[in-house]
Amino acid sequence: MKTKGEGLADLIARVALRDRAAFDRLYESTSSRLFGVVLRILRDRHDAEEALQDVFVKIWQNASRFGTATSNAEGWLVTVARNHAIDRLRARRGGHVTLDDAPEIADKAPTPEDHTIHASEMTQLDACLGELDAAKADCVRSAYVDGYSYEDLAARHNVPLNTMRTWLRRSLLRLRECLDAR
Repeated sequence: MKTKGEGLADLIARVALRDRAAFDRLYESTSSRLFGVVLRILRDRHDAEEALQDVFVKIWQNASRFGTATSNAEGWLVTVARNHAIDRLRARRGGHVTLDDAPEIADKAPTPEDHTIHASEMTQLDACLGELDAAKADCVRSAYVDGYSYEDLAARHNVPLNTMRTWLRRSLLRLRECLDAR
């Protein structure tokens, strides 16, 4: 559910400021996942589609209630979707749903072990990027983290498009070799 160049927490913070472009990016990057959450609970495609619309209205209205940058943005979004779907299911059944009747949803939040592994991998990647020429490392980050096109990068660095493709390909090969050696 990650977006190119910015995290979900950043998007939610911008949505809290009523940034419609951020809301569009948040929707594009999370709607399929949240649809899956509500569909598993409601088990009716039409009802799930309506519920998803309501979920994003709630996200728009309550984005300012999302915690800090250290909060789990994906977890918060899934919780909003799950709670809304359960409320909708209760309303459909005309009563309350016991906890035993609610479907199990695995917690997709990263574990402390996942955070440690990710931090270690990022340290290794940063070290390997540091071994590249500064301009080429910038191109790799811009292309594969920030989502810039090869054409944009070629124009920014004032080189032909095929040269940019060669830079990126060779840089990725060097990164692979460096990471494999670690």
